[in-house]
Amino acid sequence: MAETICRTLRDGGLDGEHAPALVIKDSVASPFGLDVFSHVLTQLSNYILAGKSQSRGLVVVAFRRSPSFYVNLLKERGIDVNHKWVRILDCYTDPFGWKERLNVKEHSQEASTLSSFCKDVRDLDKLYSSIVELGKGLIGQEKGRFSVAIDLVSEMLRHASISSVANLISNLRSHDQVSSIFWLLHSDLHEVRVSTVLEYLSSMVASLEPINATTIGQKGDLENLSLLEQNFRKGKFHVRFKRRNGRVRVMCEELHVELSGINFTSVSSEDGIINQRLLPKVQFSLQLSEKEQTERAKVVLPFEHQGNGKPIQIYDGRRSISENKNEETLVSTGKLQTDEDTGKGEIIYFRDSDDEMPDSDEDPDDDLDI
Repeated sequence: MAETICRTLRDGGLDGEHAPALVIKDSVASPFGLDVFSHVLTQLSNYILAGKSQSRGLVVVAFRRSPSFYVNLLKERGIDVNHKWVRILDCYTDPFGWKERLNVKEHSQEASTLSSFCKDVRDLDKLYSSIVELGKGLIGQEKGRFSVAIDLVSEMLRHASISSVANLISNLRSHDQVSSIFWLLHSDLHEVRVSTVLEYLSSMVASLEPINATTIGQKGDLENLSLLEQNFRKGKFHVRFKRRNGRVRVMCEELHVELSGINFTSVSSEDGIINQRLLPKVQFSLQLSEKEQTERAKVVLPFEHQGNGKPIQIYDGRRSISENKNEETLVSTGKLQTDEDTGKGEIIYFRDSDDEMPDSDEDPDDDLDI
């Protein structure tokens, strides 16, 4: 499922449509958002370098981590980092331009060649212009597209309103040179309406939840602490895909955080997590027990062919000409075919002409035993 997300971002959007957008939601109970963000960033970078992605470059908007962190991350994953395909907009080192006024420089030489300073993160119009400018610098004058990764929208919401942030993301999605966009959100730091707005702007919503629910402060604290420790090593990864036709598909996996990275595994069928979450909360059961299924199979439906041990023949209205001639002979001699058991006559239908359409004489209810 995580690979499905990466492939969707890789493929980008069609002309005239908004770019695919992914929001990654985590919380203090399952704090793996940055790990998932790094995984998606790495996978998309591999696709771009291999020439398998619609986008030809990647712009990373760094709020939560420094540009040198992303340079080292990509190098550790064996990715060649250069200014031809990746640029970093540094909103981490000096978000308000204070250090620039004091002539304080903290960039490493390698990171400085890939990154550009954002002097005021509160000015989202200038931030939007900087992102687009860096993206166009990657693709040059040729017609192409680039992807955008924002490592933490929660940091943006500290300095700007939700309407301004939503407008920024919407403008990036609708830009004709943006192939895809994804961002991270600490959902437990904001009101529900904030998360709802950002989910509405996205085509994929990835939610991180803990494996075990703990209730610290009640009985069994030692057991709860053990469960809490497990929650900081693995969690549930729920993804909701919104398709172009309006349908919604929900998938679930388990993620395990290890020293080598993050791994995703399918949820065991006995848990039934996905099915339970898809069913509405009602006061009655929507599933049948084994006894109810057996009783339903014994019910005789009205007008159903039972056969009674004899072969069933249903006239399909498509008899050959030779068969029709034989039937005409039977009619002319007055020998109609009858049912031996019931003694009732049989209605024989003749097609008006052989020029009729094949389906014109089909009986839609020919499977009913009337």
